[in-house]
Amino acid sequence: MNSTGVLVIIGFAEALSAPEVVWSLADEGAKIVAFTRRGARSALRSSRYVSLIEITPPETSCAQALADLTAQISLLKAAHPQSRFALMPLDDGAVWLLSHAPGIPDMPIVGPTNERAVLALNKWAQIDCARKAGFAVPETFMVEKAGEVLEKALDFPVVFKPVWASREKNGRLTRGPAWTCVDRVELEAAVKSWGEREPMLLQHFVCGVGEGLFGLAAGEGVIGWSGHRRLRMMNPQGSGSSACVSREVDQALKEAGERFITLSDWRGLFMIELLRDQSGKVWFMELNGRAWGSMALARRMGFEYPAWAVRKILNPEARVVLPPPAGRPLVCRHLGRELVHLLFVMRGPKSKAPTPWPSRWRAAREVLSFNRDDRWYNWRSDDRNVFLSDAIGTVKGQLFKAKGPQ
Repeated sequence: MNSTGVLVIIGFAEALSAPEVVWSLADEGAKIVAFTRRGARSALRSSRYVSLIEITPPETSCAQALADLTAQISLLKAAHPQSRFALMPLDDGAVWLLSHAPGIPDMPIVGPTNERAVLALNKWAQIDCARKAGFAVPETFMVEKAGEVLEKALDFPVVFKPVWASREKNGRLTRGPAWTCVDRVELEAAVKSWGEREPMLLQHFVCGVGEGLFGLAAGEGVIGWSGHRRLRMMNPQGSGSSACVSREVDQALKEAGERFITLSDWRGLFMIELLRDQSGKVWFMELNGRAWGSMALARRMGFEYPAWAVRKILNPEARVVLPPPAGRPLVCRHLGRELVHLLFVMRGPKSKAPTPWPSRWRAAREVLSFNRDDRWYNWRSDDRNVFLSDAIGTVKGQLFKAKGPQ
Protein backbone atom coordinates (compact mmCIF):
# COMPACT_ATOMS: atom_id res chain seq x y z
CA MET A 1 0.00 0.00 0.00
CA ASN A 2 1.02 3.61 -0.34
CA SER A 3 1.57 4.20 3.35
CA THR A 4 1.22 7.97 3.24
CA GLY A 5 -2.05 9.07 4.80
CA VAL A 6 -3.30 5.61 5.84
CA LEU A 7 -4.89 5.30 9.28
CA VAL A 8 -5.86 1.82 10.43
CA ILE A 9 -8.23 1.34 13.36
CA ILE A 10 -7.70 -2.04 15.01
CA GLY A 11 -9.27 -3.81 17.96
CA PHE A 12 -9.63 -5.01 20.46
CA ALA A 13 -6.31 -3.82 21.86
CA GLU A 14 -6.41 -6.71 24.35
CA ALA A 15 -6.07 -9.32 21.57
CA LEU A 16 -2.95 -11.47 21.77
CA SER A 17 -1.92 -10.51 18.24
CA ALA A 18 -2.34 -6.76 18.78
CA PRO A 19 1.33 -5.72 19.27
CA GLU A 20 2.53 -7.67 16.23
CA VAL A 21 -0.29 -6.26 14.09
CA VAL A 22 0.61 -2.72 15.17
CA TRP A 23 4.27 -3.19 14.26
CA SER A 24 3.47 -4.82 10.91
CA LEU A 25 1.33 -1.82 9.94
CA ALA A 26 3.72 0.75 11.41
CA ASP A 27 6.64 -0.66 9.42
CA GLU A 28 4.74 0.24 6.24
CA GLY A 29 4.16 3.76 7.47
CA ALA A 30 0.53 3.53 8.55
CA LYS A 31 -0.82 5.36 11.57
CA ILE A 32 -2.62 3.07 14.01
CA VAL A 33 -5.41 3.66 16.50
CA ALA A 34 -6.65 0.77 18.64
CA PHE A 35 -10.01 0.56 20.36
CA THR A 36 -10.02 -1.00 23.80
CA ARG A 37 -12.62 -1.94 26.37
CA ARG A 38 -12.98 0.87 28.85
CA GLY A 39 -10.88 0.11 31.92
CA ALA A 40 -9.12 -2.90 30.37
CA ARG A 41 -5.39 -3.31 30.67
CA SER A 42 -3.56 -3.84 27.39
CA ALA A 43 0.13 -4.09 26.58
CA LEU A 44 -0.53 -1.57 23.81
CA ARG A 45 -0.88 1.13 26.45
CA SER A 46 2.93 0.92 26.68
CA SER A 47 3.51 1.21 22.92
CA ARG A 48 4.87 4.27 21.16
CA TYR A 49 3.34 3.19 17.83
CA VAL A 50 -0.38 3.35 18.61
CA SER A 51 -3.03 5.58 20.14
CA LEU A 52 -5.87 4.05 22.13
CA ILE A 53 -9.56 4.95 22.26
CA GLU A 54 -11.83 3.48 24.90
CA ILE A 55 -15.33 2.18 24.27
CA THR A 56 -17.97 0.50 26.38
CA PRO A 57 -17.24 -3.24 26.53
CA PRO A 58 -19.73 -5.06 24.28
CA GLU A 59 -20.00 -7.60 27.11
CA THR A 60 -21.73 -4.78 29.00
CA SER A 61 -23.79 -3.32 26.13
CA CYS A 62 -23.50 -4.08 22.42
CA ALA A 63 -25.54 -1.02 21.48
CA GLN A 64 -23.41 1.34 23.54
CA ALA A 65 -20.18 -0.23 22.29
CA LEU A 66 -21.30 0.34 18.70
CA ALA A 67 -22.39 3.90 19.48
CA ASP A 68 -19.07 4.66 21.20
CA LEU A 69 -17.01 3.21 18.35
CA THR A 70 -19.01 5.07 15.72
CA ALA A 71 -18.61 8.35 17.59
CA GLN A 72 -14.88 7.85 18.06
CA ILE A 73 -14.39 7.05 14.38
CA SER A 74 -16.33 10.20 13.41
CA LEU A 75 -13.94 12.23 15.55
CA LEU A 76 -10.93 10.56 13.94
CA LYS A 77 -12.26 11.23 10.45
CA ALA A 78 -12.81 14.88 11.31
CA ALA A 79 -9.30 15.17 12.74
CA HIS A 80 -7.68 13.46 9.73
CA PRO A 81 -9.72 14.60 6.72
CA GLN A 82 -6.99 13.72 4.19
CA SER A 83 -6.37 10.17 5.48
CA ARG A 84 -7.57 6.91 4.05
CA PHE A 85 -9.10 4.71 6.75
CA ALA A 86 -9.44 0.98 7.30
CA LEU A 87 -10.88 -1.09 10.15
CA MET A 88 -9.31 -4.37 11.25
CA PRO A 89 -10.82 -6.78 13.83
CA LEU A 90 -8.27 -8.72 15.89
CA ASP A 91 -10.54 -11.03 17.87
CA ASP A 92 -13.97 -12.63 17.67
CA GLY A 93 -15.63 -9.88 19.69
CA ALA A 94 -14.36 -7.29 17.22
CA VAL A 95 -15.46 -9.43 14.26
CA TRP A 96 -18.99 -9.40 15.68
CA LEU A 97 -18.85 -5.68 16.48
CA LEU A 98 -17.59 -4.51 13.09
CA SER A 99 -20.00 -6.78 11.22
CA HIS A 100 -22.86 -5.05 13.10
CA ALA A 101 -21.69 -1.47 12.61
CA PRO A 102 -23.91 0.10 9.92
CA GLY A 103 -23.06 3.54 11.27
CA ILE A 104 -19.52 3.36 9.85
CA PRO A 105 -19.98 3.89 6.10
CA ASP A 106 -17.37 4.25 3.38
CA MET A 107 -14.64 2.57 5.39
CA PRO A 108 -13.21 -0.80 4.31
CA ILE A 109 -13.17 -3.55 6.93
CA VAL A 110 -10.04 -5.69 6.79
CA GLY A 111 -11.92 -8.71 8.03
CA PRO A 112 -15.09 -10.74 7.54
CA THR A 113 -18.52 -9.17 7.10
CA ASN A 114 -22.00 -10.51 6.27
CA GLU A 115 -21.92 -14.28 5.46
CA ARG A 116 -18.17 -14.45 6.03
CA ALA A 117 -18.60 -13.03 9.54
CA VAL A 118 -21.20 -15.72 10.24
CA LEU A 119 -18.73 -18.38 9.13
CA ALA A 120 -15.97 -16.82 11.24
CA LEU A 121 -18.11 -17.06 14.38
CA ASN A 122 -20.21 -20.21 13.78
CA LYS A 123 -18.18 -23.36 14.47
CA TRP A 124 -20.91 -25.66 13.12
CA ALA A 125 -20.82 -23.88 9.76
CA GLN A 126 -17.04 -24.24 9.75
CA ILE A 127 -17.27 -27.98 10.38
CA ASP A 128 -19.75 -28.40 7.53
CA CYS A 129 -17.46 -26.53 5.14
CA ALA A 130 -14.41 -28.48 6.34
CA ARG A 131 -16.12 -31.82 5.65
CA LYS A 132 -16.99 -30.70 2.13
CA ALA A 133 -13.41 -29.54 1.59
CA GLY A 134 -12.06 -32.98 2.46
CA PHE A 135 -10.69 -32.38 5.95
CA ALA A 136 -11.08 -35.14 8.54
CA VAL A 137 -13.47 -33.85 11.22
CA PRO A 138 -14.05 -35.49 14.63
CA GLU A 139 -17.56 -36.89 15.02
CA THR A 140 -19.64 -33.87 16.00
CA PHE A 141 -23.30 -33.11 16.72
CA MET A 142 -25.05 -29.78 17.18
CA VAL A 143 -27.49 -29.89 20.11
CA GLU A 144 -29.93 -27.45 21.68
CA LYS A 145 -31.72 -29.61 24.25
CA ALA A 146 -30.37 -31.60 27.17
CA GLY A 147 -32.06 -34.76 25.98
CA GLU A 148 -30.27 -34.54 22.63
CA VAL A 149 -26.89 -34.49 24.37
CA LEU A 150 -27.43 -37.53 26.53
CA GLU A 151 -28.88 -39.68 23.75
CA LYS A 152 -25.92 -39.26 21.38
CA ALA A 153 -23.74 -42.36 21.06
CA LEU A 154 -20.27 -40.85 21.30
CA ASP A 155 -17.26 -42.55 22.83
CA PHE A 156 -15.78 -40.70 25.78
CA PRO A 157 -14.00 -38.40 26.29
CA VAL A 158 -16.03 -35.67 24.59
CA VAL A 159 -15.83 -31.91 24.22
CA PHE A 160 -19.00 -29.90 24.89
CA LYS A 161 -18.62 -26.35 23.59
CA PRO A 162 -20.66 -23.43 22.19
CA VAL A 163 -21.51 -23.23 18.49
CA TRP A 164 -20.90 -19.47 18.45
CA ALA A 165 -17.49 -18.02 19.20
CA SER A 166 -19.27 -14.76 20.05
CA ARG A 167 -22.95 -13.82 20.04
CA GLU A 168 -25.39 -11.25 21.37
CA LYS A 169 -27.74 -12.22 24.16
CA ASN A 170 -29.95 -9.76 26.03
CA GLY A 171 -28.02 -6.88 24.49
CA ARG A 172 -24.62 -8.16 25.57
CA LEU A 173 -21.84 -9.99 23.74
CA THR A 174 -21.23 -13.36 25.29
CA ARG A 175 -19.80 -16.81 24.86
CA GLY A 176 -20.56 -19.63 27.25
CA PRO A 177 -18.06 -22.06 28.79
CA ALA A 178 -16.82 -25.32 27.29
CA TRP A 179 -16.28 -28.65 29.02
CA THR A 180 -14.14 -31.74 28.40
CA CYS A 181 -15.94 -34.76 29.86
CA VAL A 182 -14.37 -38.17 30.43
CA ASP A 183 -17.55 -40.04 31.39
CA ARG A 184 -21.32 -39.70 31.57
CA VAL A 185 -21.22 -38.31 35.11
CA GLU A 186 -19.08 -35.35 33.98
CA LEU A 187 -21.23 -34.86 30.88
CA GLU A 188 -24.44 -34.78 32.92
CA ALA A 189 -22.86 -32.17 35.21
CA ALA A 190 -21.85 -30.09 32.19
CA VAL A 191 -25.35 -30.33 30.71
CA LYS A 192 -26.85 -29.16 34.00
CA SER A 193 -24.47 -26.19 34.13
CA TRP A 194 -25.21 -25.35 30.49
CA GLY A 195 -28.95 -25.16 31.12
CA GLU A 196 -29.84 -25.06 27.39
CA ARG A 197 -28.72 -21.41 27.20
CA GLU A 198 -27.30 -21.64 23.66
CA PRO A 199 -26.64 -24.13 20.83
CA MET A 200 -23.71 -26.41 21.57
CA LEU A 201 -21.38 -28.81 19.82
CA LEU A 202 -20.86 -32.29 21.23
CA GLN A 203 -17.62 -33.56 19.75
CA HIS A 204 -15.39 -36.57 20.21
CA PHE A 205 -12.22 -35.49 22.04
CA VAL A 206 -9.04 -35.98 20.00
CA CYS A 207 -5.73 -36.10 21.81
CA GLY A 208 -2.91 -34.70 19.72
CA VAL A 209 -0.64 -31.79 18.83
CA GLY A 210 -2.04 -28.55 17.45
CA GLU A 211 -1.02 -27.33 14.02
CA GLY A 212 -2.07 -24.39 11.88
CA LEU A 213 -2.37 -23.35 8.25
CA PHE A 214 -2.15 -19.61 7.62
CA GLY A 215 -2.63 -17.31 4.69
CA LEU A 216 -4.29 -14.31 3.10
CA ALA A 217 -7.15 -15.07 0.69
CA ALA A 218 -7.47 -12.55 -2.14
CA GLY A 219 -9.04 -12.47 -5.57
CA GLU A 220 -6.06 -14.25 -7.11
CA GLY A 221 -6.14 -17.05 -4.51
CA VAL A 222 -4.29 -17.63 -1.27
CA ILE A 223 -1.18 -15.50 -0.75
CA GLY A 224 1.62 -16.72 1.47
CA TRP A 225 0.76 -20.16 2.82
CA SER A 226 2.65 -20.90 6.04
CA GLY A 227 2.39 -23.42 8.85
CA HIS A 228 3.30 -24.03 12.45
CA ARG A 229 3.08 -26.66 15.15
CA ARG A 230 2.49 -26.10 18.84
CA LEU A 231 5.35 -27.00 21.15
CA ARG A 232 3.67 -26.13 24.42
CA MET A 233 0.34 -24.81 25.69
CA MET A 234 -0.28 -22.67 28.74
CA ASN A 235 -2.32 -25.53 30.18
CA PRO A 236 -1.09 -28.90 28.87
CA GLN A 237 -4.70 -30.14 28.90
CA GLY A 238 -5.77 -27.53 26.37
CA SER A 239 -5.39 -23.76 25.94
CA GLY A 240 -3.58 -21.22 23.82
CA SER A 241 -0.02 -22.06 22.88
CA SER A 242 2.96 -20.69 24.79
CA ALA A 243 5.52 -21.81 22.20
CA CYS A 244 5.26 -22.88 18.56
CA VAL A 245 7.61 -23.85 15.73
CA SER A 246 7.38 -23.20 12.01
CA ARG A 247 6.84 -26.14 9.67
CA GLU A 248 6.49 -26.73 5.97
CA VAL A 249 2.93 -26.76 4.64
CA ASP A 250 1.80 -30.29 3.85
CA GLN A 251 0.60 -30.44 0.23
CA ALA A 252 -2.52 -32.51 0.94
CA LEU A 253 -3.55 -30.17 3.76
CA LYS A 254 -2.86 -27.16 1.56
CA GLU A 255 -5.15 -28.57 -1.15
CA ALA A 256 -7.92 -29.15 1.41
CA GLY A 257 -7.35 -25.61 2.68
CA GLU A 258 -7.66 -24.21 -0.83
CA ARG A 259 -10.96 -26.06 -1.28
CA PHE A 260 -12.19 -24.66 2.06
CA ILE A 261 -11.33 -21.11 0.96
CA THR A 262 -13.03 -21.62 -2.41
CA LEU A 263 -16.18 -23.23 -0.97
CA SER A 264 -16.59 -20.51 1.63
CA ASP A 265 -15.66 -17.68 -0.77
CA TRP A 266 -13.35 -16.46 1.99
CA ARG A 267 -11.42 -13.20 1.67
CA GLY A 268 -8.81 -11.86 4.05
CA LEU A 269 -6.66 -13.30 6.82
CA PHE A 270 -7.30 -16.83 8.01
CA MET A 271 -5.92 -19.56 10.23
CA ILE A 272 -7.16 -23.13 9.85
CA GLU A 273 -6.58 -24.82 13.18
CA LEU A 274 -5.75 -28.52 13.03
CA LEU A 275 -4.84 -31.35 15.41
CA ARG A 276 -2.50 -34.23 14.59
CA ASP A 277 -3.27 -37.34 16.66
CA GLN A 278 -0.81 -39.98 17.80
CA SER A 279 -1.32 -42.03 14.62
CA GLY A 280 -0.40 -39.02 12.48
CA LYS A 281 -3.94 -38.33 11.26
CA VAL A 282 -4.77 -34.63 11.00
CA TRP A 283 -8.18 -33.35 12.13
CA PHE A 284 -9.89 -30.01 11.44
CA MET A 285 -10.65 -28.04 14.59
CA GLU A 286 -11.80 -24.56 13.55
CA LEU A 287 -11.27 -21.46 11.43
CA ASN A 288 -9.96 -18.22 12.87
CA GLY A 289 -11.01 -15.55 10.40
CA ARG A 290 -8.91 -12.68 11.70
CA ALA A 291 -5.43 -12.05 13.09
CA TRP A 292 -4.32 -15.05 15.17
CA GLY A 293 -2.37 -15.32 18.40
CA SER A 294 0.86 -16.65 16.89
CA MET A 295 1.23 -13.75 14.44
CA ALA A 296 4.68 -13.23 15.98
CA LEU A 297 5.97 -16.46 14.41
CA ALA A 298 4.58 -15.57 10.98
CA ARG A 299 6.24 -12.15 11.12
CA ARG A 300 9.59 -13.60 12.25
CA MET A 301 9.43 -15.76 9.11
CA GLY A 302 8.80 -12.68 6.94
CA PHE A 303 5.03 -13.10 6.43
CA GLU A 304 3.67 -9.60 7.07
CA TYR A 305 0.05 -10.69 6.90
CA PRO A 306 -1.54 -7.63 8.61
CA ALA A 307 0.22 -5.14 6.32
CA TRP A 308 -0.53 -7.30 3.26
CA ALA A 309 -4.22 -7.51 4.18
CA VAL A 310 -4.56 -3.73 4.46
CA ARG A 311 -2.56 -3.22 1.27
CA LYS A 312 -4.81 -5.58 -0.71
CA ILE A 313 -8.08 -4.15 0.55
CA LEU A 314 -7.00 -0.59 -0.30
CA ASN A 315 -5.61 -1.67 -3.67
CA PRO A 316 -6.56 -5.16 -4.89
CA GLU A 317 -3.89 -4.91 -7.61
CA ALA A 318 -1.08 -4.31 -5.10
CA ARG A 319 1.82 -6.77 -5.17
CA VAL A 320 2.93 -8.86 -2.23
CA VAL A 321 6.55 -10.03 -2.12
CA LEU A 322 6.84 -13.33 -0.27
CA PRO A 323 9.84 -14.12 1.93
CA PRO A 324 12.41 -16.71 0.82
CA PRO A 325 11.99 -20.27 2.15
CA ALA A 326 13.15 -20.63 5.74
CA GLY A 327 16.51 -22.29 6.15
CA ARG A 328 15.55 -24.02 9.38
CA PRO A 329 12.53 -24.25 11.69
CA LEU A 330 11.99 -21.17 13.83
CA VAL A 331 10.61 -21.27 17.37
CA CYS A 332 8.57 -18.41 18.82
CA ARG A 333 7.75 -18.20 22.52
CA HIS A 334 5.48 -16.02 24.65
CA LEU A 335 7.27 -15.21 27.91
CA GLY A 336 4.17 -14.73 30.05
CA ARG A 337 2.49 -17.85 28.70
CA GLU A 338 5.67 -19.89 29.13
CA LEU A 339 5.75 -18.94 32.83
CA VAL A 340 2.05 -19.80 33.13
CA HIS A 341 2.77 -23.18 31.47
CA LEU A 342 5.38 -23.86 34.14
CA LEU A 343 2.91 -22.95 36.89
CA PHE A 344 0.29 -25.32 35.43
CA VAL A 345 2.80 -28.17 35.25
CA MET A 346 3.96 -27.62 38.82
CA ARG A 347 0.34 -27.65 40.02
CA GLY A 348 -0.48 -30.88 38.21
CA PRO A 349 -3.53 -31.94 36.16
CA LYS A 350 -7.03 -31.23 37.47
CA SER A 351 -8.94 -33.18 34.83
CA LYS A 352 -9.07 -36.90 34.08
CA ALA A 353 -8.92 -36.22 30.33
CA PRO A 354 -6.25 -38.43 28.72
CA THR A 355 -3.66 -35.76 27.96
CA PRO A 356 0.09 -36.43 28.25
CA TRP A 357 1.43 -34.41 31.17
CA PRO A 358 5.05 -33.19 31.04
CA SER A 359 7.37 -33.83 33.95
CA ARG A 360 8.19 -30.87 36.16
CA TRP A 361 11.90 -31.21 35.42
CA ARG A 362 11.33 -31.28 31.67
CA ALA A 363 8.98 -28.26 31.79
CA ALA A 364 11.45 -26.24 33.85
CA ARG A 365 14.31 -27.11 31.48
CA GLU A 366 12.33 -26.18 28.36
CA VAL A 367 10.87 -22.94 29.71
CA LEU A 368 14.04 -21.65 31.37
CA SER A 369 16.39 -22.34 28.45
CA PHE A 370 16.79 -20.29 25.27
CA ASN A 371 18.23 -21.50 21.96
CA ARG A 372 19.65 -19.60 18.98
CA ASP A 373 16.55 -20.34 16.85
CA ASP A 374 14.17 -19.08 19.54
CA ARG A 375 12.33 -15.78 19.18
CA TRP A 376 9.89 -13.98 21.48
CA TYR A 377 6.32 -12.91 20.91
CA ASN A 378 5.76 -9.17 21.18
CA TRP A 379 9.43 -8.15 21.37
CA ARG A 380 10.68 -5.06 19.58
CA SER A 381 13.84 -3.31 20.69
CA ASP A 382 12.43 0.22 20.26
CA ASP A 383 9.11 -0.67 21.95
CA ARG A 384 10.36 -3.02 24.66
CA ASN A 385 7.91 -1.84 27.32
CA VAL A 386 5.22 -3.75 25.44
CA PHE A 387 7.10 -7.01 25.99
CA LEU A 388 7.42 -6.46 29.73
CA SER A 389 3.85 -5.23 30.14
CA ASP A 390 2.49 -8.16 28.16
CA ALA A 391 4.46 -10.77 30.13
CA ILE A 392 3.53 -9.35 33.53
CA GLY A 393 -0.11 -8.85 32.53
CA THR A 394 -0.40 -12.42 31.25
CA VAL A 395 0.89 -13.97 34.46
CA LYS A 396 -1.19 -11.68 36.68
CA GLY A 397 -4.28 -12.35 34.57
CA GLN A 398 -3.93 -16.11 34.94
CA LEU A 399 -3.24 -15.93 38.67
CA PHE A 400 -6.27 -13.68 39.19
CA LYS A 401 -8.42 -16.03 37.12
CA ALA A 402 -7.21 -19.00 39.15
CA LYS A 403 -8.21 -17.26 42.40
CA GLY A 404 -11.58 -16.16 41.08
CA PRO A 405 -14.90 -18.04 41.18
CA GLN A 406 -14.70 -21.53 39.73
